[in-house]
Amino acid sequence: MIALQRRWQRWWQARQPLADTHQTTQRNVYIVPTWAGVAFCATLGVLLLTSINEQLSLGYALTFALAGAGLASMHTTHANLRGLQMDLKAPEGVHAGDEYALELRLHNPGSARFGIAISAQLEGGATEPAWVDVPALGHAVLRLRLPALKRGLSELPRLIVTTRFPLGFFRAWSYWRPASKVWVYPRAEDVLAPFPAQAEGHAADAASTRQTASGTDFSGVRSYRRGDSMKQILWRKSTLALDQGLPLWVRETEAPLAQDLWLDWRDTQGRDTEARLSRLTAWVLAAERLGQPHGLRLAGREIEPSLGAAHRQACLELLAGFGS
Repeated sequence: MIALQRRWQRWWQARQPLADTHQTTQRNVYIVPTWAGVAFCATLGVLLLTSINEQLSLGYALTFALAGAGLASMHTTHANLRGLQMDLKAPEGVHAGDEYALELRLHNPGSARFGIAISAQLEGGATEPAWVDVPALGHAVLRLRLPALKRGLSELPRLIVTTRFPLGFFRAWSYWRPASKVWVYPRAEDVLAPFPAQAEGHAADAASTRQTASGTDFSGVRSYRRGDSMKQILWRKSTLALDQGLPLWVRETEAPLAQDLWLDWRDTQGRDTEARLSRLTAWVLAAERLGQPHGLRLAGREIEPSLGAAHRQACLELLAGFGS
């Protein structure tokens, strides 16, 4: 039985290759009647039997007219989904417990499509669908919000593209297995702990310090430049300068040299793994907000001190992939 299930899974996955684009065709669009459609077919059966027993010509006409409408509805439902072209934008990383937005773009090469729903197949069942209409020869964007539950580089769930347009008697759907993945970072600690004391001491070292663009230490004066703050203008000195046709004078400031901060796995001892990762995540985010150059040491791997979005992402990805 297990071998049969594996063969079935391999065959099914071969029909649904991983891809960030998807096109609905005759081969991958499926259709079945809904409960409303089953009730409609049962009503047609009752009408047909009544017409046969009572020899009602109008009953025959009504039965066959409704049957034709049902068949037309089935064809329209299938055609409403068939031929759509879709692609997705890879989601940005999020922290565990949050939601990430999956942006899907739908391209319609034919007539207008109505009532297109897209949901995700999770372990606990399908999510609530997001709905969109796609204009004729046009495009539409749909955003699906999904939970980020497990830390690490996670595969995107299988998507289900569905429609019941126009009468709801039939349900047509197609499966889509995205190839992109999403980084789920550790959740940051709620209460920020003090930064760890540095083993090298806090003395300034030319090889391990950086200077920020602005600060509070007075370093001299210079002429005014576009974009300078009004608080930096030396008004008493500038008044005399203006009388002589000279530019305004501005106080020049610079920040004190800041020591690089090292965030080390060993500084979080005494806690479980997820709590230690949570504390390091909180320190990375806090250092980035404060403009403090910081590096990360984790399980034999090291990221040199720096600042910026790319550096923050590298640190968070290293924390997210710990132990995997």
